[in-house]
Amino acid sequence: MVNFIKIHNDDNVAVALETIAQNETITVGDVTVVTRMEIPAGHKFALKELPTGTPVIKYGYRIGFTTADVKPGEWIHTHNLKTGLGDLLDYSYEPKLPEEKTTEDVTFMGYNRENGKVGVRNEIWIIPTVGCVNNIATKIAELSQGLVRENIEAVCAFPHPYGCSQMGDDQENTRQILANLINHPNAGGVLVLGLGCENSNIDVLKNYIGEYNPDRVKFLVSQESDDEIADGVAIVKELADYVAGFKREPISVSKLIIGMKCGGSDGFSGITANPTVGRFSDILISKKGTTILTEVPEMFGAETILMNRCENKGLFDKTVSLINDFKNYFKSHNQTIYENPSPGNKKGGISTLEDKSLGCTQKSGSAIVKGVLAYGEVVSTPGLNLLSAPGNDLVASTALAASGAHIVLFTTGRGTPFACPVPTMKISSNSRLAGKKDNWIDFNAGVVAEGESLDVAGQRLFDEVVAIASGKEVKSEKAGFHDMAIFKQGVTL
Repeated sequence: MVNFIKIHNDDNVAVALETIAQNETITVGDVTVVTRMEIPAGHKFALKELPTGTPVIKYGYRIGFTTADVKPGEWIHTHNLKTGLGDLLDYSYEPKLPEEKTTEDVTFMGYNRENGKVGVRNEIWIIPTVGCVNNIATKIAELSQGLVRENIEAVCAFPHPYGCSQMGDDQENTRQILANLINHPNAGGVLVLGLGCENSNIDVLKNYIGEYNPDRVKFLVSQESDDEIADGVAIVKELADYVAGFKREPISVSKLIIGMKCGGSDGFSGITANPTVGRFSDILISKKGTTILTEVPEMFGAETILMNRCENKGLFDKTVSLINDFKNYFKSHNQTIYENPSPGNKKGGISTLEDKSLGCTQKSGSAIVKGVLAYGEVVSTPGLNLLSAPGNDLVASTALAASGAHIVLFTTGRGTPFACPVPTMKISSNSRLAGKKDNWIDFNAGVVAEGESLDVAGQRLFDEVVAIASGKEVKSEKAGFHDMAIFKQGVTL
């Protein structure tokens, strides 16, 4: 097996696919170099002489500038490479719209809901309006586990610390996320558990929920109950009678909405896992399905690629705002815009934010951008959508679920066990991780570095997503994990 890859013809670096020893002779096309030091797996080495200040090219784009003279065969990383990004930028719309493809429909076995939506799970969710009743919600879920059976797939609580002592847009965001989860079609039934004196109390929250079926959504105010745990368990039993009436049936994959996220990335993420998800996204969109890409700070440095794939000028303008609003968010808190990548990213071979972003955005595939969503906004346009949310794994994954994602695809080079409100499929960028953390990883994209084509990997991933949508549990579901996190932006009273 070749132990390196040159990703793009224009690149002046290659990436080690496995650790390369010092003094090893490497031939890349018509270029031969001798490694001047050990090159760790996932890390970059120079293919030519790069004097101080030279752009370093990877994925065909600049990922930064050298901060010292770099010799051919020399390791390139944070010690001799820095970001080339600035603060707020001006952008021009230069559309490069790919040809839209249509492929044959496929069905999955899902749940048709009475309001026309579809679900890939038939669960009972207990959603607290405020953090004060988190333990009550968790206890009700614990005492209701006996209700889980073949077509009632889980009873789970989603504790969070918010719902009170918030102001303005921060409180609005909390209310909208909670309402979106209450309305999510993966939940066959929902108990909304309130305290009674909180800002985002049940009466207030009902304005955000909108019309609802009282058989599906029920409410309990703890301060008005003599025994809120007993009453909560009784309500969940009522919900179970309703939820049990739903059965899986064939549904077009055009109804699927899939969120895309990465975390704990390494030098392989942009070579294996992320482009595999990109191939998957293109396949699903060709069947009229929907994907959502988020973590805006990890678009910095690759944003023009997405901007120029926007279907029209209006979407381009919304994408510019998506980027610059997040930069202003950092600046308003006196924080460095480019305080990224993380220590784990760097250890895995990612040197600058451009390096990370150019790998991250490959999850979007090649499709036209059809929608740009504010945080808490529910997706309405089929195709590729961009969503405003931070890079934090749990916050961003919850945001994807709240925007309507049935499943979240989460690529990782380091591994993580977390879940979110919907099935969270972990996709490893390297085979070592897949072998070591089999209890976390659902799909190994590392085989792409070992010779499997991205097209084959993308189709395998599509088939696996259809299986998960049809009821196959991901590893975090088997472990009983159900998490959520809301984006906290404002003051706490």
